[in-house]
Amino acid sequence: MTVPFNEPVLIFGLSIIIFLISPIIMSKLRLPGIIGPIVAGVIIGPNGVGLLERGETIQMLGMVGLLFIIFIAGLELDIDGFKKYRSRSISFGLLSFSIPMALGVAVGFYLDFGLAASILLGSILGSHTLLAYPIASRLGVAKNKAVTTAIGGTLMTDSLAMLILAAVAGVAVGDVSIGFWARLIISTIVFAVIVLVGTPYLAKWFFRNSNNEGQIEFNFVLTVLFVAGSLALLAGLQPIIGAFLSGLALNRYIYDHGPLMNRIRFIGNALFIPFFLLSVGMLMDLSILLTDPTAWIFTLLVMVSLLVGKGLASFITSRIYGYNAIENRVIIGLTIPQAAGTLAATLVGFDLGLLDQTAVNGFIVMILVTCVLGPYLTEKYGRRLAENEDIEIQDIDDRPERILIPLANPSTTEDLLGLSFIVRQAKASLEPIYPLSVVQKDVKSVEGKVASAEKMLTQAIAYSAGANIPARSLIKVDRNIGSGIERAVTEERITTIIAGWNGERSAKTRLFGGIIDNFLDHTSERAMIAKIGHPLNTTDRIVLIIPNGSRHKPGFLDAIRIVKGIAVQLNAALECLVVNGNAGRYKKIFAGIKPSVTTYMHRLDSWEELYEKPVGSLKQNDLVIVMSARKGTIAWHPQLERVPRKLAKANPESFIIFYPTEAGEPDQRGTKGIDVPNSVLFKRDYDQ
Repeated sequence: MTVPFNEPVLIFGLSIIIFLISPIIMSKLRLPGIIGPIVAGVIIGPNGVGLLERGETIQMLGMVGLLFIIFIAGLELDIDGFKKYRSRSISFGLLSFSIPMALGVAVGFYLDFGLAASILLGSILGSHTLLAYPIASRLGVAKNKAVTTAIGGTLMTDSLAMLILAAVAGVAVGDVSIGFWARLIISTIVFAVIVLVGTPYLAKWFFRNSNNEGQIEFNFVLTVLFVAGSLALLAGLQPIIGAFLSGLALNRYIYDHGPLMNRIRFIGNALFIPFFLLSVGMLMDLSILLTDPTAWIFTLLVMVSLLVGKGLASFITSRIYGYNAIENRVIIGLTIPQAAGTLAATLVGFDLGLLDQTAVNGFIVMILVTCVLGPYLTEKYGRRLAENEDIEIQDIDDRPERILIPLANPSTTEDLLGLSFIVRQAKASLEPIYPLSVVQKDVKSVEGKVASAEKMLTQAIAYSAGANIPARSLIKVDRNIGSGIERAVTEERITTIIAGWNGERSAKTRLFGGIIDNFLDHTSERAMIAKIGHPLNTTDRIVLIIPNGSRHKPGFLDAIRIVKGIAVQLNAALECLVVNGNAGRYKKIFAGIKPSVTTYMHRLDSWEELYEKPVGSLKQNDLVIVMSARKGTIAWHPQLERVPRKLAKANPESFIIFYPTEAGEPDQRGTKGIDVPNSVLFKRDYDQ
């Protein structure tokens, strides 16, 4: 056996062992897992013990990993947050990029770097990676205005860094003519239009016709990623720009906690991204740090430039927009980590000959330090920020959030499960979901029916596992299916029931059919009766119908919180139709309920106006949600029993009849006595 290893099986096997062990070691040392493969690459690489060389196999897999890093960054960017605080995000993004870049360029000139290398050095310091964002999310401060500003600013810093990288790469190959710049600008515009405009149309068509087939959807995403990367090369750009733009283009069609996003993260984080980190570690030569004082000078200068630049940008932004000292430090913690963008630019710069071994070593040391310092600051000050946040006044239900999904038709299983995943995330629940099948006791072959139910539930469990969401299957044998659902609700302490409806009902039934009507009449838990006709991730708009008096319902605030959570996850605007009520009052109520979402408020004078205009103008990718009520309860209106039939007849592809919790809420006063803010972010107000 020769060293370094040349056999592909040995290269791959050793790499996988490293990917398995290094995160465990890093967790014991309380360091970010991203550092593990980098350190391993330093040790086993050509500048270490020499077990592996940075050959074609490592470089190819590393490039795929690099594209995955940038692609996932585009998918995870909070575009809605950027839109909401666009002016703040743009201002902060420009400051957070330009100040460190100016300092970086000065450092480059001081160390006798060329113009292209100095600009590249500055752009590296200007970018940042939201390595500590999961910490902010876990602490519950992800929607804080300062945090949102920092996240939105990432869109600016990363985009500018990628564009400068493309320009510097062109200069590096010797083409600095006017024709080059003209071609670069035109090709960049054409390329961006193709990816950002063409991809969403293609994605919407694809997801509507893919039948939720996981393998085909994943292959479609890979196709978009690598075709965009190839088009970037044809346009004279780096493929990472194609990866970033393709992630932005698919952002709203791949929601965060769905099966497809889980597959993308799993493949990227388990295989390709570690190969990229390993390949970067192989670039580092520790002997230079030990023998060349210039290496330490370079490392110290870039570290100081980064910390001073990001700190000044955060301080100036905080002073302008009135953020307090704790919010300022959280912004610094979020924006100093250097990982994905820095690694990408470092690798490209080294391959182009702009950066030498000393610069590579300095940047890797900077990555190691900032990947420890950034999460530490975010954890420390994010916790203080969470403690100081105003507590949202809400109708709290302290029961664990458990979602029951009665299943009878295998063709609708994945649609109902997908809706349950979104509701579960909107409620921030850690409980498993509960797929249920009820077998009637008086059928001739109970055993055969139970076996069929087990098969259907097994498919539901597998689908949930693909989304990394725990599920617990239930089979109930009962003489009446509705009674079996009621029994499951009681025995499992269910808080939400999500049931499917095909839009048809018999003349003898009042609303949906005997089974659904039965459990609605005999339960008081939150219920969502859904007819899903299009993939939820292609939803453009959520139309929420609110009958007059809904605000007095005990579960109304919680229901609005769920609807807004659904809108956030689907990246959809929320259009509210208040029937014969005070739209201004509902506007204030919505303003006091998190999360924030782009909302339009309309007032309708009557139910007839609802049926004549809005229902008739529903679009193909609209999701209609009706805030309904059980008969005999507050906010019930006879027209509510006509709405499901009217919607089914109007044939919107997807709608949900939402029954908020009727009892058991601590605050039975609805919104009475709640201090709701007087201002809210609306683009238009239709309070007539």
